[in-house]
Amino acid sequence: MAKPLRIGCGAGFSGDRLEPAVVLAARGEIDYLVLECLAERTIALAQLRKRKDPARGYDPLLERRIELLLPALQAHRFRLVTNMGAANPLAAADAIVGIARRHGISIRVAAITGDDVLAEIDSAARTLETRTPLVEFGELVSANAYLGVAALMPALETGADIVITGRVADPSLFVAPMAHRYGWALDDFDRLARGTSVGHYAEPGPKDVPGMANLGFPYADVDADGDATLAKVEGTGGRITLANAKEQLLYEVTDPFGYVTPDVVADFSTVSLCETGANRIAVSGAHGRPRPRELKVSVGYLAGYVGEGEIGYAGANAVARARLAGDIIRERIGRQFPDMRVDLIGETSMHGRSFDHAAHPYEVRLRVAARAKSAELAMIVGEEVEALYTNGPAGGGGTRKYVHEQIGIVSTLVDREQVMAKVTIKEYAGNAKAA
Repeated sequence: MAKPLRIGCGAGFSGDRLEPAVVLAARGEIDYLVLECLAERTIALAQLRKRKDPARGYDPLLERRIELLLPALQAHRFRLVTNMGAANPLAAADAIVGIARRHGISIRVAAITGDDVLAEIDSAARTLETRTPLVEFGELVSANAYLGVAALMPALETGADIVITGRVADPSLFVAPMAHRYGWALDDFDRLARGTSVGHYAEPGPKDVPGMANLGFPYADVDADGDATLAKVEGTGGRITLANAKEQLLYEVTDPFGYVTPDVVADFSTVSLCETGANRIAVSGAHGRPRPRELKVSVGYLAGYVGEGEIGYAGANAVARARLAGDIIRERIGRQFPDMRVDLIGETSMHGRSFDHAAHPYEVRLRVAARAKSAELAMIVGEEVEALYTNGPAGGGGTRKYVHEQIGIVSTLVDREQVMAKVTIKEYAGNAKAA
């Protein structure tokens, strides 16, 4: 029997820990390492960085991750697939090649572009969230379509050591290596669905889990039919169980009978999960229907600025003093900022109310945030909170104030025929460490 394809999951979001990916790279005997680091929020932040500096716009941890992983990639010859390109895959590829050049490591990087469809987007198109026309959101600054396996396959066929993309559907990052290795047709929807059920898995869940300080991220051994066994590197912390495998399978899946990706409409209702050993879960049985004719697009628009201010209160009657401070702020500037939040962190910030009326926290932090059209107007929020030092209840301290530019995010659909992916090769062929 042929050795199954082994794919390691080295990141589940942009801020994930770096060390578990290094463990997978060095000790996991993997064929592919996937770093999934992109979401609606992170691509919006990436667009902000690119607006300020056209040479940026990729994941802020890209350089650190690549510095750590390049030696293992050279030693063990696995391939890396990641969406750390975010809003600027070409600049990300250049950064990777620059790191390789400094270390004298030969590298070939395939950068995938084409997800940027801002020029093609119809401003009259309606959003998926509220059915509001895009034109009503003001100036649009980005529109990124969710690419799929079809966009990744040509990059894998170049033999590149690293494939870096922008907005690609999360499962597609995992399914593409399977389709490439086993020669799956892109209309083999049952196999694509099984691969999607594997690719939707992310990492062990924290439920009375041993060794949390040394969590091991999972890998999947995938056979030619797309069925897989999930496991992790021996000696690492964490736990892979039926419970957390089910949770991760259904994470963000609003319809388990029809999970829509750019590659397939997957039916997860037929998936079978079976514990085959300690930290080993077999996954099989997903079925699929033809992929949708349209692709989802994440659209960014200029949403103005957010001004924030924080101040802490401690000691007897702390909550009452913080609540009074919030009331003062509302009265002073509430009419100026109709879209304003006043939260008591430690009391009401998570759910908007306190559910334990008997509790009286000894300390609490007031946070005020409001949207504004300009940075100058947004600054007023933090200034008024800071002024509570001497113009508010007694005992306030530890103030902080911020102003952030905001990119709002909504979603729409675009015909897949309007989206043209392109592969650009960046490489360094040297083998002597630069001086």
